[in-house]
Amino acid sequence: MASGGSAARDAYDEEAAVRRPLELDSRDAAASSSDHWPGGNAMPRYQVGLTKDDSSSRHSEWRQPSTDDVRKSKLGPRYFTAFGVDLSPDNMAVAIVYFVQGVLGLARLAVSFYLKDDLHLDPAETAVVSGFSSLPWLIKPLYGFISDSIPLFGYRRRSYLFLSGLLGALSWSLMATVVSSKYSAASSILLGSLSVAFSDVVVDSMVVERARGESQSTSGSLQSLCWGSSAFGGIVSAYFSGSLVDTYGVRFVFGVTAFLPLMTSAVAVLVNEHRISSGERTTLHSGSGFVESSKQHVRQLWTSVKQPNILLPTLFIFLWQATPQSDSAMFFFITNKLGFTPEFLGRVKLVTSFASLLGVGLYNYFLKEVPLRKIFLVTTIIGSALGMTQVLLVTGLNRKFGISDEWFSIGDSLIITVLGQASFMPVLVLAAKLCPPGMEATLFATLMSISNAGSVTGGLVGAGLTRIFGVTRDTFGNLPLLIVVCNLSSLLPLPLLSLLPEESGDTDNGETKNI
Repeated sequence: MASGGSAARDAYDEEAAVRRPLELDSRDAAASSSDHWPGGNAMPRYQVGLTKDDSSSRHSEWRQPSTDDVRKSKLGPRYFTAFGVDLSPDNMAVAIVYFVQGVLGLARLAVSFYLKDDLHLDPAETAVVSGFSSLPWLIKPLYGFISDSIPLFGYRRRSYLFLSGLLGALSWSLMATVVSSKYSAASSILLGSLSVAFSDVVVDSMVVERARGESQSTSGSLQSLCWGSSAFGGIVSAYFSGSLVDTYGVRFVFGVTAFLPLMTSAVAVLVNEHRISSGERTTLHSGSGFVESSKQHVRQLWTSVKQPNILLPTLFIFLWQATPQSDSAMFFFITNKLGFTPEFLGRVKLVTSFASLLGVGLYNYFLKEVPLRKIFLVTTIIGSALGMTQVLLVTGLNRKFGISDEWFSIGDSLIITVLGQASFMPVLVLAAKLCPPGMEATLFATLMSISNAGSVTGGLVGAGLTRIFGVTRDTFGNLPLLIVVCNLSSLLPLPLLSLLPEESGDTDNGETKNI
C-alpha cells in the first residue's frame, strides 16, 4: 500500500535486503517491514530501504517456557521488564536479534546512494534490485523446517543463530570490498537478507509459542518487545547512517556494518536449548526417518493453511501489502531535485526511528485491545489521505504555505511512520494467533512469507508504474500522478475486511472466531 500501508510494510520489511523502497522509510517497517531490511524498524520515508518483514516460529519439539514465564511471576525469578514482558535470557536473545535488525539500518542510506550514484540505476531498476534482494523473506518456512529437522553440533537454534551472524558479516564485508556491479550488489545484499531472515525464523518461534493461546493483549506485548527493540536499534544507528556517508563514503559504512551481525552470533549462548545427543542426531538424519518427517511436515502445513479461518485472513494480508508504492521515485526526487544530502536524510531517519518507537507504544498502550478490522480500516484510510501530502512536496505547494522542503519532509515522515508502525503490529499479532499447536514455526513462517510476498509484489508493481509514467532519475513530471495512483490503490483491499476474524479486543482464550 502506499503511504500508511506502505509505511507499515516498511516497518516490517526493514531488512530483507534493499527492501521495498522507503515506505515509512519506511518496511523497510520498515520497510517495512517491512521489510522490506533485516529489519526491523520503520524506514524513513522517501528513502529506498531494506526489508524485514517478518517473523517466524519454531517447532514445538523444542520446549520453551510456558507463557507464564513471559509474565512477571512472584514465584519465579524476578527480571526487569519491557513492554510488560520479563527480560529473561531467552527474551533477551530475541530482543537483541531484533535490535541488530534495527541497527543494521546504519547501511540503509549507504545502499540507497550506492545504487543511485555509484551504479547509476534509475528508480525502476532500484525497485527491482530491492525486490530481488527481498527473496530470502519469501521462503522462511524452509528455514524453519531446516532448523527443526537438521540440528548442527547438537543444537537446532543456537548453531543457526551463530552461523546467521557470520553470514551477515560476510555479506557486508563483500559490499565494502569487492562489489562493483548491480548484480554483485544485489547478490551481496541478498546474502545479508538471508542472514537476518534465518535468525528471524529462529527467535520469532519463541514469541509465537508464547503468544499462541493467549489474549490479543498479551500477544501484542510480546510483539511490542520485538519491534520496540528493532526501533531502538534504528535510533542508535539513525543519525550516523547519513553523516558517515557524507564524511567517509559508502564503502566505509559497509565495513562498519559488517561487525554488527556478529552480535547475533554472540547471543546464541543465551538460548535455553537442550543439546541433542549423537544417538538422537543419527535418528533424525536417517534416510527413511528424514523423508517421512518431511512428508509429514508438508501434509500438516497444507492441512493448516487450507482452513478458511487461516487462508482468508492470509489472503487479506497479502492483498493489503501488495498495493504499489512510489518510494523509489520519491527518493530520487528528494536527492536529485531537492538536493537533500545524506546527512539530512540521516536526521530524518533519526526522527522516524523515534516515530517508529512511538508507533509501537501507541499500539501497545491504546490499540492492542481494539478489534483488528477497525484498526486496519482506520489506519488505511488515514494513511492513504496523509500519503497524498507528498504531492504538495513534489509540486512545491508547501513553500507557498511557508513550510520549507526540509521541515515538510520531517513532519510528513514522522506522522506516516507512527501510523505505519501502529498499523503493522496487528499483522504480526494476527499471524501468531492463527498458528495451531505443533506447527508454530513452519506455519508462522509461511504466513509471514506470504505477507512479504505481497510486499515484494507491491514494490515490483510500483516499479512498473514508475516506468509507465516515465519517471526517471531526472524526469519527475508525472510523479504527482504516480503518487495519487499508489495512495488510492491502498484503499482497494478494504472491501475484503470481512476476511479477517471477528475479534472483540482482548479475548482471554486467544482464539479467533471463524468468519
